[in-house]
Amino acid sequence: MLEKLAKQTAVYGISTIVVRFLSYLLTPYYTRVFGQEVYGIVVDVYALIPLALTLLTMGMESSYFRFSAKAEEAGGDVQGAKRRLFATTWGVTSLAALLFCGAMILCRDGVARLMGEAYVAHPEYIVWVALIILFDVSACIPFSRLREQGRAMTFVGFKALNVVLNVLFAVGFGLAGLFATDFGVGWAFVANFIASAVTWLLILTTADRTVPRIDWRLLGAIFAYSLPLLVGGLTGTANEFIDRQLIKYLVPDGAMAQVGVYGAITKIAVVMMLFYQMYRLAAEPFFLSNFKKSDFVAMNAAALKYYVMASMVIFLGIALFRDLFALIVGRDFREGIFILPVVLGANVLTGVWLNLSFWYKREERTSLAIVVTGAGLAAILLFGCWLIPLWGYYGAAWARLASESAMVAVSWWLNRRFFPTPYPWRRIWEYVFVALGLFLLCEAFSSWVGGNMFAGYTFNIVLFASYLAYLIRRERIDVRAMVRAVCGRGR
Repeated sequence: MLEKLAKQTAVYGISTIVVRFLSYLLTPYYTRVFGQEVYGIVVDVYALIPLALTLLTMGMESSYFRFSAKAEEAGGDVQGAKRRLFATTWGVTSLAALLFCGAMILCRDGVARLMGEAYVAHPEYIVWVALIILFDVSACIPFSRLREQGRAMTFVGFKALNVVLNVLFAVGFGLAGLFATDFGVGWAFVANFIASAVTWLLILTTADRTVPRIDWRLLGAIFAYSLPLLVGGLTGTANEFIDRQLIKYLVPDGAMAQVGVYGAITKIAVVMMLFYQMYRLAAEPFFLSNFKKSDFVAMNAAALKYYVMASMVIFLGIALFRDLFALIVGRDFREGIFILPVVLGANVLTGVWLNLSFWYKREERTSLAIVVTGAGLAAILLFGCWLIPLWGYYGAAWARLASESAMVAVSWWLNRRFFPTPYPWRRIWEYVFVALGLFLLCEAFSSWVGGNMFAGYTFNIVLFASYLAYLIRRERIDVRAMVRAVCGRGR
């Protein structure tokens, strides 16, 4: 079964890497086209969009996977049950998105004032963002259906097209000089709108003539499962993006510039987030499918160990060579590169508590998501209000790390209390502390050699290779067998 998860992760992984890489091409482009404050608007808007998507999808993605599995378990007219499930979840999310979009457009001036001075002169930004949200939410359940059906290549093809269109139109608008007009950064939102609208039109072709239609009795059962996920999802998304909002409102001077720098540096952690995304896309439908509890426990425990191993390899690879990764963003944004290890640490913990959340989703105890994400939200608000006025975006990075740590701690306690799982914590902590020790050794050596880049990079390569060798030896990984297997599949 773990081989199936690994295969699904690889399928989503390769494709996700391509899609996300294309998407991240906008980061070096925008950080060279826009100044810190203008790019801060981009960061601010794209921190709020996920919150709206989480609110309007209402936990229906996880619900779709779970109720699809229950339909298969119940037998009978499985396809008919799945069709009603698809029509209901698609219908309710599309209706919610339509109402939200209409309200945002009608109240755009008031929303612009709430979002800050940078938006007051351009309330039309709100209109374009609302339209992006409308199409993205309406496409969400059809995309989930593709994942549930195992149609990974179709899923990825549409996602890739979305990103390609976004990048092409954004770069095209820039080359046409439109970013220099009064509408300015708004053209970035227009590019995204075009990409989202085209993707929505294409995803309709996969609906198999199903029309969004709400089965209210079924919806009641779905909401009983999904509403706790909605509340937990909102607090979880707030945990991930509220740090930008705290900077905007707690930093007295140059807040939007700090938001821009912070957002650019978090984008540098692209490899870590790529790995997290491809793992989540594969693991969520996998662990929420039907198989024996004993198998679930064993596989979830093993999956967490291997996830941490891979995450710490990525952590070291980026943290040791962060000066090279800093070249991704424009020169004006590289001043914040020192916060990157903290950002990476928070990203590692995001994947840890994702693994720790699968058991309560599978057992339909989704109300526990509120407890977990609520602890994270409380932590980021507490540490953010304390550290951001003192340290600016550096304080925001530490606040997010504290938030992810709180969620991991609470998830661990709940798991131990209600669903004991034999996670190999001693081995996991060993891998984490060895990686952190090598990172601190790198920092000490860098201070000693000063600006000697050759010595620094050589030493870092040795450290990184040492960690890989340590993992191979510790896990007794047969590298030759792995190479032979890969070469054999290649033939």
